[in-house]
Amino acid sequence: MEVTFGARMLKTGVAVTLALYAGTLLGLSSPVIAAIAAIFAMQPTIYRSWRYLIDQLQTNTLGAVLAMLGGMVFSNEPIAVGLVCIIVIMICLQLKMVDTIGITLVTVVSVMEASGQWEFALNRFLLSLIGIFSAFIINIVLFPPKPKVQFEQQIRQTFDQLSLLLRTAISDEIKEAVFRSDKRKLEDTITQLADKYKLMEEDQKKIKAPKFSDHRQLVVYKQMLRTLRQGVEVLNAVEQHYFQAARTPELNQEFDEHLEKLTKFHEHVMLKFDDKLKPSYSESMQFETENDEFLRRMLDQYATERTGVLRLSIVSAEMYEYGHQLERLNRLADHSTAATDE
Repeated sequence: MEVTFGARMLKTGVAVTLALYAGTLLGLSSPVIAAIAAIFAMQPTIYRSWRYLIDQLQTNTLGAVLAMLGGMVFSNEPIAVGLVCIIVIMICLQLKMVDTIGITLVTVVSVMEASGQWEFALNRFLLSLIGIFSAFIINIVLFPPKPKVQFEQQIRQTFDQLSLLLRTAISDEIKEAVFRSDKRKLEDTITQLADKYKLMEEDQKKIKAPKFSDHRQLVVYKQMLRTLRQGVEVLNAVEQHYFQAARTPELNQEFDEHLEKLTKFHEHVMLKFDDKLKPSYSESMQFETENDEFLRRMLDQYATERTGVLRLSIVSAEMYEYGHQLERLNRLADHSTAATDE
């Protein structure tokens, strides 16, 4: 798996540095606890950083209190530490604050080490809070997360990957090993896009009451993602069925030409979202007609020649569905362009 250096890696390192400096300047012992808390607390969006901060304040305070009581009653016996940890985990699960368990347990263990000495326990508790606040501050100050910008950039890069594979799939120009490697990368990228979409959806639902324009933008992003996924389904169908089926040169040409039309139309739709092409209703109608006619010809051929054509019917059905998703995406692009012109 390819690893790339990103803003989150940099911010985690800066947050750890800030937490260590803050702990040292405040004269608190064992500032490494603050560094550990900062590592856990770095989140992918502003909303999650804020939500994580609020949740951690609650669970860390609760964990520290339980750990203090446990330390006073049982000292720092290993069995007692484990028992308190179990209780804290159960409480976090009950409160549906699963993400806070890691740092909260660090606080519990470090506080129980004090064996009831409240000054020492307070030191450990404050270190955890310093780490959490350090991560929160760095996340909103240094390269604040912009999932929409990242999504739009990555969606276009992903289309370029898909376009290359679709244009060379039927013609069999690309080497098999390269095709499989690039398709695997494409699938990984689409998975990353799906994760970014979930973050944007979460932000819109929970930070504020969404505007209509924001809601419409999410609908567009969702359809972009669905269309890319269907393009990958076409590649899978070609890989699994197309080359195993008996084909004539004329049939190869027809599949290749229709895939080229699908890819070209997808490219035009993306250019509309970039505000580089005007809405073209004649092109849309022609595309819908050609997509319908392509599937109809394939079904007619299957009806007359059932032997050896079943695999090709699977490929043609996936191609038709890709075209159908493109039609839906195109309508959204035309509406977005019309709204911008107004």
